[in-house]
Amino acid sequence: MSTLFSPKYAAAFATEWIESWNSRELERILKHYAREVEFTSPFVSQLLGGEENTVRGIAMLRVYFHRALNAYPDLQFKLRRVYTGSHGLVIEYHSVADRLAAEAMEFNDSGLVKRVNAHYTVARPKPTRRR
Repeated sequence: MSTLFSPKYAAAFATEWIESWNSRELERILKHYAREVEFTSPFVSQLLGGEENTVRGIAMLRVYFHRALNAYPDLQFKLRRVYTGSHGLVIEYHSVADRLAAEAMEFNDSGLVKRVNAHYTVARPKPTRRR
């Protein structure tokens, strides 16, 4: 998929992607990803141990997502926005632990996600005190 994603396609994909996570059905989540996927997130090292923040291949992504689902039993994502691009899209959503997340996804020619860069911030930053 190397053309600009239509807003309609992007919205449909993002809605299904969010619903798959909220279903907590691992295989439903994984069906969005290519076998050769590369997934980068600051949570990879926390959940898998080690220093690496990138998961390579669908088998390791399965392990990572399984651990994420177990680590966050109350996981419930809420879609905020979808951004379209020439080879993919960005899904912005409310994540776990009062975080906002944005995942930049690049797709292969079969319409499956082949590369992800996940980014997070605190949804409601604590006010700073002035002295």
